[in-house]
Amino acid sequence: MNIVKKYTEISLVKRIIAGLVIGVILGIVVPKAAVIGILGNLFVGALKAIAPLLVFFLVMHSLSNKQDTAESNMKTVIILYLISTFMAAVTAVAASFLFPSNLTLTEGAEGTAPEGIGEVISTLLMNIVDNPVSALMNANYIGVLAWAVILGLALRKAGDITIGVIGNIADAFGTAIRWIINFAPFGILGLVFVTVSETGIKALLSYGHIILVLVGCMLFVAFILNPIIVFINIRQNPYPLVLKCIKDSGIMAFFTRSSAANIPVNMSLCKSLGLDEKQYSVSIPLGATINMAGAAITITVLTLATVNTLGIDVDFATALLLSFIAAVSACGASGVAGGSLLLIPLACSLFGISNDIAMQVVAVGFIIGVIQDSCETALNSSSDAIFTATAEFRRWKKEGRPIKW
Repeated sequence: MNIVKKYTEISLVKRIIAGLVIGVILGIVVPKAAVIGILGNLFVGALKAIAPLLVFFLVMHSLSNKQDTAESNMKTVIILYLISTFMAAVTAVAASFLFPSNLTLTEGAEGTAPEGIGEVISTLLMNIVDNPVSALMNANYIGVLAWAVILGLALRKAGDITIGVIGNIADAFGTAIRWIINFAPFGILGLVFVTVSETGIKALLSYGHIILVLVGCMLFVAFILNPIIVFINIRQNPYPLVLKCIKDSGIMAFFTRSSAANIPVNMSLCKSLGLDEKQYSVSIPLGATINMAGAAITITVLTLATVNTLGIDVDFATALLLSFIAAVSACGASGVAGGSLLLIPLACSLFGISNDIAMQVVAVGFIIGVIQDSCETALNSSSDAIFTATAEFRRWKKEGRPIKW
């Protein structure tokens, strides 16, 4: 118990850095020790397994609590999500014009891309009416949220004992999440080991330019665009909040490469910021579904790289239309198997590019995915916490309450 106590007293960030360093060393020294990679699978698997249940009971309890009369910030949060995603796509268009990329097309990737925006939106809507048990089993957060809201409102007429039991279950899942997060350094160790031992650096060097454009856009959104949006809303230095969210949420998401696995991390972060549980219990899982600035960047940059490789001219109006399509597609990325990469053919169709060529670009995306997906998830997940906090801090500002983080 003394060892456990001393371990938990060390800053989580310091423990994660230690796990990162050890993972890199082991990946170089003993790359064939596959058993080490199991640590990463166990950690991500545990987070993914418990997150839907946590969201379900937390939202249901928040809405069923008759004493909770807090004003909802959801309209503001959703607007911030959509603005950020669209502006990220515009940023990617600008970067692609300033630093045009070319691709060496490879063999096609497996998977079936959606035929149009209608299919993406249809899939998203059908997820809302998914069987609640199926939604929980498959981590369909749109479905989980929809049923949690319905049952939470229905339970407002239930007795205090029933509501108290649901609250106790939600608290139990919250405690379990904190226990799991304490094992993050071991999970990071395993995830980094797999990346270093299997991917290496050589495979990525030939795609250096496209990687730099992608990562550059994501860094610009994370450290310039998002802070500007935060400042406009709270009229206060945004960087303490932005840096805290990147440190506590973005770093973890970078290594887990899963927005779903990072939902509990973001909820813990929102709690530490003193935010209203009723608000963030809905906005965080919703953000993991529709707040996809990183996905919008990936879709736009790889589409315009394809366009440039094929020598197709793009005017301003078409580029703006691409930004809109990329933003809408990104919001539906969670409803498509393969996420943002398999939405590239949809964007490519705007320029008359065949599905065969577009799927070759998807294959390129999978090759650079170890970097692209990590940065994309870090941006998406940290932004969920940033805009959830921004919406509530904006309300605090109007009420004359001090903003502290």
